[in-house]
Amino acid sequence: MSDNLAMTIDGHAVHAAATIDVRNPATGEVFAQAPDATAADLDAAVAAATRAFPAWRDTPIADRKACLVKAADIIDAHADELAALFVREQGRPLPGAKAEIRGAAMWLKATTMLDIPVDVTEDSDTRRVEVHHVPLGVVCGIVPWNFPVLLASWKIGPALMAGNTLVLKPSPFTPLCTLRIGELIRDVFPAGVFNIICGGDALGPLMTAHPGFAKISFTGSTATGRRVMESAAKDLKRITLELGGNDAAIVLPDVDVDAVAAQLFEGAFHNTAQVCVATKRLYIHADIYDQLRDRLHQLAKELPVGDGAEQGNRYGPVQNEPQYRRVRALLDDARAKGLTLLEGGPVPDVGYFVPLTLVDNPPEDSRVVVEEAFGPVLPLLKFDNVDDVIMRANDSEYGLAGAVWSADIAAATAIAHRLDTGTVWINQNLQSTPFTPLAGAKQSGFGQENGVPGLLEFTRPKAIFIPKAG
Repeated sequence: MSDNLAMTIDGHAVHAAATIDVRNPATGEVFAQAPDATAADLDAAVAAATRAFPAWRDTPIADRKACLVKAADIIDAHADELAALFVREQGRPLPGAKAEIRGAAMWLKATTMLDIPVDVTEDSDTRRVEVHHVPLGVVCGIVPWNFPVLLASWKIGPALMAGNTLVLKPSPFTPLCTLRIGELIRDVFPAGVFNIICGGDALGPLMTAHPGFAKISFTGSTATGRRVMESAAKDLKRITLELGGNDAAIVLPDVDVDAVAAQLFEGAFHNTAQVCVATKRLYIHADIYDQLRDRLHQLAKELPVGDGAEQGNRYGPVQNEPQYRRVRALLDDARAKGLTLLEGGPVPDVGYFVPLTLVDNPPEDSRVVVEEAFGPVLPLLKFDNVDDVIMRANDSEYGLAGAVWSADIAAATAIAHRLDTGTVWINQNLQSTPFTPLAGAKQSGFGQENGVPGLLEFTRPKAIFIPKAG
């Protein structure tokens, strides 16, 4: 099945003349082929979406919502099949894979609980002024490999519910689940409303430069996000960029170390630390530093890492070879600089595996602190002054998320207000909801996703001045 997956263009299955290899990151071996779309395939998808837009725009929003609910039900009904495929292409252990598939279905349904407001800015004796939020046209969605299905749902739901049509591109590292979902829900939407194309590194730039798109919604690295923004500027496409993060968590001395250690660990290493909002710098007060460091190291040694298809493994491989090499290079640099690495248990010799690794109080300017690892490497940093640690946490080009841990909620909240990030969690992490916007500060992004603000990113305001009878 995974060898013959087709793209979805204009409601039809489309196979490309060329293919790209899809590797299982737990083995490094090619196990499937995916279509490698051409510029002509892209043109066909955009043309189909353009044709479909007027009728979809004029479809009552209740009917658009009903289509999304039907699509969600189909995805949820095929969760077992999709999760097994997810493990092979993404690497995450099966429970986490299934949680993502079902989470994406839930997200689509939850999006339909939102409504697009009509803002009344004046209602006087002489006139009423209404601001409507109308769809943009054809949307380009580009999805990364770390959460390939969930993050696709963040684009599919609001784009289509708002009345746009969509051309979606999965990562070339993780295209299969998305292509399969396209097959499963191909008949749910009118032809051309929802298109999926797939290809290698050349396809993304073709999409961002294509004049047929009114908007680009991109999730990925900051470096690529800059190129997307530059490309979009040429014809003033609207953009949403959800980019990288080097998220800091601050642990105050009044926490119960035994109670919070496992939560802190999972907040850093969930999905093998391939999470844009994961804790990537952990600041620990000096009074509890040694105790918490040792507890985290014990967890790293105890929690199993291996092939996600094998029962009992908690963490899987780094998803792809280029990212694996980047993480290994970061660790090699740390060793060369004489930093103390606290490694977890053994990992398989084949595949893209890296031991769960803590770095014991490295210098603030070391690469392992300054750079976003996006892999299972966590620097632990000691502090003894709140003002100083806030300054250190904010001393980054990124500003996606952060966390504060303390028994004193008021003190933690005061610190949260001083962190330069789009999201701050108190005594929790990795929380997101379909009803709460996610937005990055600084180099972590542009625009927002989720909630009514994220929905309105797929619209433009249209003011209508209505006179009243005199």
